[in-house]
Amino acid sequence: MKKFDNKVAIITGGSGSIGFETAKNMAEKGAKVLIVDIDEKALQEKEKEAKEAGLEISYCVADVTNSDQVKSYVDTCIERYGKIDFFFNNAGIEGVVKPIQDYPEDTFDKVLAVNVKGVFLGMKYVIPKIEDGGSIVITSSVAGFQGSPGVVAYTTSKHAVIGIMRTAALELGSRNVRVNSLHPGVVDNRMMRSLEDGMNPGHGDEVKTQMENSVPLKRYATSEDISNMATFLFSDESSYVNGTTLSVDGGMKA
Repeated sequence: MKKFDNKVAIITGGSGSIGFETAKNMAEKGAKVLIVDIDEKALQEKEKEAKEAGLEISYCVADVTNSDQVKSYVDTCIERYGKIDFFFNNAGIEGVVKPIQDYPEDTFDKVLAVNVKGVFLGMKYVIPKIEDGGSIVITSSVAGFQGSPGVVAYTTSKHAVIGIMRTAALELGSRNVRVNSLHPGVVDNRMMRSLEDGMNPGHGDEVKTQMENSVPLKRYATSEDISNMATFLFSDESSYVNGTTLSVDGGMKA
């Protein structure tokens, strides 16, 4: 019997590197997984890849900032798989790299809408449906613990979701539903390419080298590194882990 046999998971940001890597990781361990994203073409490609690998991963298109669409992805999961055991509340965007005085107000609003309101709405509609004994993981960042020059909206949003996580952990403990947040450091993916280029346009490779050298382990995390810790937080091995901020940062916060 596999670790997640008869378990059902929803993963938002499911076509992104961390979201899809976690979907594969959990499906390989027996889970049925619904990946949610706003990009239908990307979701179709991920579903095709999963089917070719023999994994039970399907998709639902949704804008996580839209209440009706969030409710729809929750209802879709119940209709398709009968229940929800795990929720990886993972969708997020980075915004742009600019100092506070130059940061566009509309971009600030958009980042907080996706990264904070999207997390809140996911909790609002998943919590009544999730099975007792389930687990919820919210993706934050090391930027949720410290200031990050140039990315005020992203940093603000990643601080904010820690508050959502801690509140939910207290509210859901009596149902044995655990809620934790995951805090990646620098990850070798599209988002970091965007941030590197924003920090020094046209010289992203130089920024990457500088960032790698700032990490005690001298490398970026892989999506698998983050996925492995997310999967741990959904597993019985973490059955007494609740209300916790778990960093996967190569020692950046040491």
